[in-house]
Amino acid sequence: MAILPNPEVVALFERRTSSIQYLVICPETRSCAIVDPVLDFDPKCGSIATHSADKILEEIARRQLKLQWILDTHPHADHLSAAAYLKDKTGAPTAIGSRVTAVQNLWKVIYNLPGLATDGSQWDRLFDDGDRFQIGNLQARVMAAPGHTLASITYVIGDAAFIHDTLFMPDAGTARADFPGADPGMLWDTIQGILALPETTRLFVGHDYQPGGREPRWHCTVAEQKAGNVHLRRAPTKDEFVALRTERDRTLPMPALILFALQVNINGGRLPEPETNGQRYLKYPINKFTSAAWE
Repeated sequence: MAILPNPEVVALFERRTSSIQYLVICPETRSCAIVDPVLDFDPKCGSIATHSADKILEEIARRQLKLQWILDTHPHADHLSAAAYLKDKTGAPTAIGSRVTAVQNLWKVIYNLPGLATDGSQWDRLFDDGDRFQIGNLQARVMAAPGHTLASITYVIGDAAFIHDTLFMPDAGTARADFPGADPGMLWDTIQGILALPETTRLFVGHDYQPGGREPRWHCTVAEQKAGNVHLRRAPTKDEFVALRTERDRTLPMPALILFALQVNINGGRLPEPETNGQRYLKYPINKFTSAAWE
């Protein structure tokens, strides 16, 4: 029986949002996929840039790779997705979890976007739980991973799993589960599925907020998460975890970019169309959410 290859993984840490973009490379064919690319956005002046996404393209060119997929794990709340930009630049297909349609329907109402298609047609492929695909000779499998969002999925590629906002590094715990459509009980179940992977599986996280001011880190093993995740150690049962996550989430401010980002990300990373004056505008719902910290 042929031994299947494991991926080479290149991480690019984006400091403005503490996000990690990934290149997943087949060592045999030099084919690759991008996971969770970042489109730069400055909310203070409304400027969009492609510095982070262009770094990925530079890395692909430098390594002479063939891009096969542009993958998002979920509609992100803390950065704008560069999926549409990268597709325009490369022609590579985009993909996300099929339950993105539920997130589209939810946020379409919040933003009052009557013209938004909610069938997921903004992506080339919608993945269901258990779907399989290839990156060169790499075997990739999709795991449904709801909890942080309804549409979250994990990509298991060889001995690596891209777990987005479920688990952070062990010293940072777990992701929040208080956005519209999120659920801490579902997050617990998702985490248990990830921890059921082989203990040597490399887990690649979506963010690292550098607790204690340490240098950024973005991967560990299943065994390391089981032994050291600070939230799972404090809350080893589902009921305890739901209580911990619910109490903690009540204290967290909304992500700085959520109301800017989601209207772009539920549209496959596409910016709003220009209006009659040629200018693009993002919508911002006033008083829809009441978690302001006034003091």
